[in-house]
Amino acid sequence: MKNHISALLITLVTLSCTNNSIDYTRLVNPFIGTDYTGNVYPGAQAPFGMVQLSPDNGLPGWDRIAGYYYPDSTIAGFSHTHLSGTGAGDLYDISFMPITEPASIAAAPLGVHSKFSHQNEEAHAGYYRVHLTDYNIDVELTATERCGVQRYSYPCDTAIVLLNLGKATNWDATYDTYVRIIDSNTIEGYRFSKGWARNQKVFFRTSFSHPFYCIETDSITVTGEEGEKRLINTTRFEFQLDNNRQLTVVTAISGTSLEGAAKNLAHEAPHHNFDTYHNDLCKEWNKELGRIEVSGGTTDQQVCFYTALYRTMIAPTLYCDIDGKYMGADGKVHDAENWNNYSTFSLWDTYRAAHPLFTYTATSRVGDMVNSFIAHFNEHGRLPVWNMWGSETDMMIGYHSVPVIVDAYLKGIGGFDAEKALEACVATANSDEYRGIGIYKDKGYVPYDVVDPYNADNWAMSRTLEYAFDDYCIALMAQKMGRESIAADFFARSENWRNQYNTNTTFMQPRNSCGEFQPAFNPDEYTHHICESNAWHYMWSVQHDIEGLIEVVGKERFASKLDSMFTYTPTDKEGLPIFSTGMIGQYAHGNEPSHHVIYLFNHIGKQHKTQEYVAQVMNSLYRNTPDGLCGNEDCGQMSAWYVMSAMGFYPVNPVSGEYELGVPLFPHIRLNLENGKTFTIKAPEVGKERIHVTRRILNGTEHKGTTITHNDIMSGATLEIELSGKSE
Repeated sequence: MKNHISALLITLVTLSCTNNSIDYTRLVNPFIGTDYTGNVYPGAQAPFGMVQLSPDNGLPGWDRIAGYYYPDSTIAGFSHTHLSGTGAGDLYDISFMPITEPASIAAAPLGVHSKFSHQNEEAHAGYYRVHLTDYNIDVELTATERCGVQRYSYPCDTAIVLLNLGKATNWDATYDTYVRIIDSNTIEGYRFSKGWARNQKVFFRTSFSHPFYCIETDSITVTGEEGEKRLINTTRFEFQLDNNRQLTVVTAISGTSLEGAAKNLAHEAPHHNFDTYHNDLCKEWNKELGRIEVSGGTTDQQVCFYTALYRTMIAPTLYCDIDGKYMGADGKVHDAENWNNYSTFSLWDTYRAAHPLFTYTATSRVGDMVNSFIAHFNEHGRLPVWNMWGSETDMMIGYHSVPVIVDAYLKGIGGFDAEKALEACVATANSDEYRGIGIYKDKGYVPYDVVDPYNADNWAMSRTLEYAFDDYCIALMAQKMGRESIAADFFARSENWRNQYNTNTTFMQPRNSCGEFQPAFNPDEYTHHICESNAWHYMWSVQHDIEGLIEVVGKERFASKLDSMFTYTPTDKEGLPIFSTGMIGQYAHGNEPSHHVIYLFNHIGKQHKTQEYVAQVMNSLYRNTPDGLCGNEDCGQMSAWYVMSAMGFYPVNPVSGEYELGVPLFPHIRLNLENGKTFTIKAPEVGKERIHVTRRILNGTEHKGTTITHNDIMSGATLEIELSGKSE
């Protein structure tokens, strides 16, 4: 369905809130991925903002992890925090719901709600609108970095708003709430919860555009873990409106204190002019989205591209107050002095393409993201694995803060203490009691028969391969810094991937603590020894040493297995796990371990196959429809693959400073860099029937290789591409 992108789109993109230039916000369709497995939300947010203000359907379930699922027909509130495309559900903090009487009430967990229709719903970057059918109320949402702004248009002079601080779903559970009246227009309070984010604390201050004349609070008492009694609040506010029958609700949030929320509100949202906030956010999104300019292609392709670029910029999320204070991983308030703290790092996913993309599209933020890692290390003793709201969730595997730090360092992105960063990397990689790292160092692999309290899923084979890559990254940084002893140790550890390769089966294969490979091994099977994948997927997880992998496998067998990856179709498609989606043979584009594999044909002289499969994925697995994502968005990684591939290159090894070349999606692309230069890609002949590259010209000179470098991009080079309809 495309009803959310106006038929006037072609006209709209020539108009703008930015002086008649292209309005990129109207090329963003936030409904893409709200159906099927995308697990994304359609609401309003500033770039990398702390607030993600979005509707919640009111029902739990894996499909509703982001609070919203396109096939649903109810809305039960508009809350201020959400996760973008994750596999676990949490947040949904500070939920408001406008109603008129009588209220529509269903049994728990839905409760107070309204029906709605997609025909009366729209969204673009920084804006969401819906008509609540049961109450004849229009709801509009926009945001600042730390504040959510809602405008309710009522059918009558009397307005009712419910604030449900007890609203919780999926992994989330409220354990304490508080509301205090500041004056007849202002309230403050907090919601404390436990779930994926452990001991999460969200403080808020809300300012209403009209005074409330009646307030009622319903509370239930719950008993805490230590026997203390705590109140869970639902509060009802009544207002008398003026002739326009509109009520604006502005809410600031904070992770530190009520005072922090008050400061955030005073600085970012001191008035109630919804249109001003929306226009300001529109300008900000146009600035960010305009960092990459594409022309040509179809309208749907442009919408898919700018929606993907948008999705790469809604996580990680800002996690500090306007004065720099943030709640650390140690449960204490800290000051980020002259930098911004960030959270919501889905690093097992995003180290692959999203963070390398940030070095071009969000360069000035990258140093602060590294500072956020270092702060987490100082507070927690390890670099983050998957953190949000001051909490380490310990989700997924590896220590993938490392490649993000190393990529930033090797690209010369400063703003952080490199010595401290290296110290954090080395200490994290030597956390012997954590997830089998000690035995990995001792044996050179993680045995699958060793019990690990930090990871009930085991995932032993995958951990070995992920650790080996991260170790290589540490070695590169240490080498660059002249720390030769550290470099030698970690270069040696980076070879541990070889210990998982079985020459008899020609697959990476789990091993037990005696060194024996797993018996009755079947590479098609999904087992708890391999992370969300099978042995076909993890066969290629040696991004730092593809040539070494080719050597041990043998070039002919490597080429044969790579072909089979895309042609050997699972026999039981219905029995595939939920994360194996977007399948082409065994290749699963819906999950991250497969993402770089398409580009490996470049290493064996079959570049035309890279070009064919890249084009196939871009054209068939990303669509301008609610079910247009073939897998979890995973905080921007699914979209980052698309953005980089649509530009014609991809970071198979994210710390190498090199990018494998594929085929661009658009005839003309401009990457506007923060250093003032522009990297330009020209492919005037590209189209669905013309995807095979016959010649590349870099700065006027024929380019024979299959890679370009970071330096090529940063120098403002021009890459011209000639194409044909047949492979050469």
